[in-house]
Amino acid sequence: MIKYKRISLKLSGEALGGAEVVDFEAARSVAREIKALREAGVEVGVTLGGGNIWRGRSSGNMDRNRADQMGMLATIVNSLAMEAVLLEEGVPCKVLSATPMERVCDTFTSQRAEAAFAAGQVVLFAAGTGLPFFSTDTAAALKAAEIGADALLLAKCVDGVYSDDPKRNGHASRFSRLSYDEVIARDLRATDITAITLCRERNIPIVVFAMREAGSILRAASGEDVGTLIDGAAAIG
Repeated sequence: MIKYKRISLKLSGEALGGAEVVDFEAARSVAREIKALREAGVEVGVTLGGGNIWRGRSSGNMDRNRADQMGMLATIVNSLAMEAVLLEEGVPCKVLSATPMERVCDTFTSQRAEAAFAAGQVVLFAAGTGLPFFSTDTAAALKAAEIGADALLLAKCVDGVYSDDPKRNGHASRFSRLSYDEVIARDLRATDITAITLCRERNIPIVVFAMREAGSILRAASGEDVGTLIDGAAAIG
């Protein structure tokens, strides 16, 4: 049983990165996960990060405006790569960019996204928010609001939100559910504050999970306990 019929899915650039800038075998694995979602009747909007190519916040003394613009271009490269492998898998899709790039893809509008969903296409949201200083997590939250998504799914390196960094603290415990306010008050760093507050304002639940096993995205969309659910309810541990 699918719980979330339309999702905004955030994937890190590392999901596509390997020995090469874009690892197409890794990308195909992700494409098959997205294909399974679509076959289950889920409308999928995907925001890809660009960390396998470039991270604006790791650019040293470079002007942050320019560094973030480079990061946005990196997400466009990843979106075009994902488009290619989705089409190979027989999944109709459309790339929509927050930054106008008419020779490459269409510019995002909510109307174009709705038309793509109506046509049965997976929508790939490229170029983040189109503005510097905003993460691709925030971009995915913004797209969730713009397309009226039932949930924001954040695929991370760890399987949810923990009380501390589980890589440094072996006693850190994973939360199965948190409220938006608890994440902010405890500074749990599930995602950035802008994404959390936007989802709180629009009452969009967030699922933080790891893509460690095949089918994990579909399980998250089905409402299974695969990570941490962040919504307006009180924590349950």
